[in-house]
Amino acid sequence: AVRRDRLRRMREWWVQVGPGGAVGGASACCWYSHIPPPQLSPDPHSWKSSGKFFTYKGLRIFYQDSVGVDGSREIVVIWEGLTLRFHRVSALDFLGVGFSDKPRPHHNSIFEQVSIVEALLRHLGLQNLRIKYKQNPSDRVCLSNGGIFPETHRPLLLQKLLKDGGVLSPILTQLMNFFVFSRGLTTVFGLYTWPSESELWDMWAGIRNNDGKLAIDGLLQYINQRKKFRRCCVGALASVTIPIHFIYGPLDPVNLYPEFLELYGKTLPWSTMLILDDHHISHYPQIEDVIGSLNAYMGFINSL
Repeated sequence: AVRRDRLRRMREWWVQVGPGGAVGGASACCWYSHIPPPQLSPDPHSWKSSGKFFTYKGLRIFYQDSVGVDGSREIVVIWEGLTLRFHRVSALDFLGVGFSDKPRPHHNSIFEQVSIVEALLRHLGLQNLRIKYKQNPSDRVCLSNGGIFPETHRPLLLQKLLKDGGVLSPILTQLMNFFVFSRGLTTVFGLYTWPSESELWDMWAGIRNNDGKLAIDGLLQYINQRKKFRRCCVGALASVTIPIHFIYGPLDPVNLYPEFLELYGKTLPWSTMLILDDHHISHYPQIEDVIGSLNAYMGFINSL
């Protein structure tokens, strides 16, 4: 199995750097599209094996349901991460992400994401738990590098091409390979905080799962929706009175310093903020500086 996976990776590299490269012709594109995805390494394989699926509108959604450690009766639903601070934690992959189904065509919707969370709560037997929008004294929000404001968000070139969905989208997604993916992703990491090659292959394996690379253009519709619903999304954040904290990686090319921080400070003047000391931290501080991000988060939680 290991040898077969190495051969798959070698075939991907051959398409990328061999005669003509990945864009060397339609035949290379057709041949590459039939290369099986790389196998999962032990860690993501264990994560998938220990998870479960539920059905949303006929599609399978992957999730993890875990018990915390501190005896709290609180319930938290998390995506793109996992914490064991609470009594019960559910982490899920949205449509088009991770191990969930990746339908095509599918336009990622911020409103659909809320519906999926509600469906998960019903599936877990928490249908009597209402998602309330009133602010409780114990509520708090901790944010990290993300494109909150359309006017300060700088998507990568490939994201710009794919989000508009033109005739190039199906060609670009078909031609996308590990080389293109890794080169694009590492540009939003600090110079000394790049993921290892094995970590990049794990990420790529997750994207290739269920032919996910062909659904990337649909996922990137969140960029257009962020601009279209800017008043709704930013207005909701600006209207709350609960404590908000922001952990910022200062070398982020997607949310440029200092433009992003200036607008954030004007929009949420009561929010506290921590700029990570290591000036090599970029768009993913929770990956690039795990300890620094954790200390910043716990400092915010314990200060309330």
